[in-house]
Amino acid sequence: MDHETENRRLRQQLLEFKREALNNQATLERFQARELELLLADSLPGLLNSLTDGMQASFRVKSIQLILLDPEYEIRRLLDNTGIPQDAFPLIRFVDDLNSVNPRYASLRSSWLGPFLTPEYNGLFSDCQELRSMAILPIHCHGQLVGSLNLGCSNSQRFTRQHACDFLDRLATIAGVCLENAINRERLLISGLTDPLTELHNRRYLDRRLEEEMARANRYRQPLSCLFVDADHFKQINDRHGHQAGDQVLKELASRIRSQLRASDIATRYGGEEFALLLPQTSLDEALLLAERIRLEVVGSPFVTDQGEVLTLSVSIGVSETLPMLGNSPHHELGQHLLASADQAVYQAKASGRNRIMHLQPSDSAQASLGL
Repeated sequence: MDHETENRRLRQQLLEFKREALNNQATLERFQARELELLLADSLPGLLNSLTDGMQASFRVKSIQLILLDPEYEIRRLLDNTGIPQDAFPLIRFVDDLNSVNPRYASLRSSWLGPFLTPEYNGLFSDCQELRSMAILPIHCHGQLVGSLNLGCSNSQRFTRQHACDFLDRLATIAGVCLENAINRERLLISGLTDPLTELHNRRYLDRRLEEEMARANRYRQPLSCLFVDADHFKQINDRHGHQAGDQVLKELASRIRSQLRASDIATRYGGEEFALLLPQTSLDEALLLAERIRLEVVGSPFVTDQGEVLTLSVSIGVSETLPMLGNSPHHELGQHLLASADQAVYQAKASGRNRIMHLQPSDSAQASLGL
């Protein structure tokens, strides 16, 4: 081989090295950008968004699926408490058991790259159309596998077993740390907004959500209803059976109320034996039907304490509805009027004999109270 041919070969080799170096640099920068976005996420919903929509846009893959182990529904409850329902994240799948999704999870320690095989891997993606290769990034918390981020591509050479996966492993590690931190942050936040006895939200949480729900109702021109549920003659339970029995009854009462609610409804312990429920997208007629279901659920069977005491209980319920289109009053004023109307209605129910439901006509009371 002459010198000129050798020089051409070397120059070609140098160009290939340069292209590879530039490609590696671009890959590194893309991964660093994704890692930084995960680290800067300031909420659980924000982090989940970055792990799904953000990753799909960055890696330009055909399909992406975040699978999270959530057998106790904790992550889903935390999401609900932020006011963002889980169905707002179509690229996330919550499961009770990872091995039931795919047996590969049993031995998944680091990122796995390879061909997409159907139907073997169909359960790893909600959209399997045209997938030819895939990457499974395991997510760990406290050293335990809690899910995976699955990337699917229509290019069969995008993810192969010959590709190094150091960057993917690092990204998965950071995702696990960020997920753990986001969950702990939401737990901490909720601990200050939750009633420790009944595990319902507290009044502070109600105040925060009331204005948000009022703004949403006004924006979409939807009704918002409120129920005040008050335990009848509850003082007699405390006086005759003690406060421990009273606490057990309150816990069971909260559980029975919660059993009748939708995921979008907001249940709070307003104070003492009184509970306030916010019902988004719920008309007065619908709220009255729910109130009757709650009343029947409470009186339908006795309350049994840990000491074996059998107690009966009924509730009085006040119902109100707000119609934001009535005027331009501030959301805070409309929200406070909604609570006051339900409170007035439950007072009327108790004055009328208890174990019953009363309501106020929203249009008449709103006009008088807010000057609309």
